[in-house]
Amino acid sequence: MAHFDVVLLTDSRYVNPVSPGEYVQNILTEDQIVKDALEGEGLRVERKDWADPDFDWGSTKAVLFRTNWDYFDRFSEFKRWVNSTSLKTKFINTIDLITWNVDKHYLANLSSENIRIVPTRYIPRGSLLTLEELHDLTGWEATVIKPTIGGAARHTYSITPENLHTISNKLSGVMQKEDFMLQPFQYSIPERGELSLMVFGNQFSHAVLKKAKEGDFRVQDDYGGTVHEHHASDEEIAFALKVVGACPEEPAYARIDLLLDNDGELAVSELELIEPELWFRHNPKAASLLAKEVIKRLD
Repeated sequence: MAHFDVVLLTDSRYVNPVSPGEYVQNILTEDQIVKDALEGEGLRVERKDWADPDFDWGSTKAVLFRTNWDYFDRFSEFKRWVNSTSLKTKFINTIDLITWNVDKHYLANLSSENIRIVPTRYIPRGSLLTLEELHDLTGWEATVIKPTIGGAARHTYSITPENLHTISNKLSGVMQKEDFMLQPFQYSIPERGELSLMVFGNQFSHAVLKKAKEGDFRVQDDYGGTVHEHHASDEEIAFALKVVGACPEEPAYARIDLLLDNDGELAVSELELIEPELWFRHNPKAASLLAKEVIKRLD
């Protein structure tokens, strides 16, 4: 018999931090909100580092991906862990959704389902085309480049004609080993910010607006970005629900990142189904929606 109903996944940095600053404290606060909501539904809940070598993953009915935010730095190890652990317990979201969402080629899948995305040119690892040639081919002058597997703005750069050669040299080694993607720079990001809408099952919960610090384009708080409450419009909510409906299956939780593209239309910048920050501290009641989705999947 399983000892736990749900294990919340984190990484070793956030298991028992000695003196957490504000960033880590937010992580602990949010995980506690989720744990309380799950336990409020009568579930037995534990919180573990995904790479804990001593934990028996067969001792839990399900694993809920939460704050395992080192996985993209240890991707080969994480991939092995996913493949082996998925044979021992249930994943929420499912392994099929995780496998689909972990690589940003999923944006092309969304586009084929008539979801508006930021225009994207994929660059396979070892491509013989230089960044200079790609800019000539696309006609894009100002762009953003990032790996198709990654997070926290790892290897993410804003490219202009002035720094194109420098960035090309900086990324030449890693682009031999990883797939990348190139997108035209979206001017609404520094001007207006990026929206994140949270959806549980097929129900919209809440939204936030993420803003980059002055002079930057990265909205992550790692780079000085800030988070603000946002009252989503009917159009934004309908768009987010349409994105969720285009997924291979209905996720228990989803974060849909939206922006106004360079034509002034709503577009998806990213869809997060693995371990997104969901800002429960802005709306603690949303954790009960997640708990109900977890229970559905346990049943």
